[in-house]
Amino acid sequence: METIRIKDDFIKLGQALKLAGLVESGVDAKIVIQDGLVKVNGEIDTRRGKKLVNGDIIEFDGNQIKIEG
Repeated sequence: METIRIKDDFIKLGQALKLAGLVESGVDAKIVIQDGLVKVNGEIDTRRGKKLVNGDIIEFDGNQIKIEG
């Protein structure tokens, strides 16, 4: 499982996918999120602006990313 370290209290889901290198652009992030291909803490989430905080786990395309802040 990969880890993303954040400086602020939260990071938005679309930004986290880009930072982790799982998508190339914000447009790509928007598409995969709206298509229901991304899980946050085991549940499908279709909100690109979903705020992720310390301990949250993103799942996409066989990858798991943990948020640490």
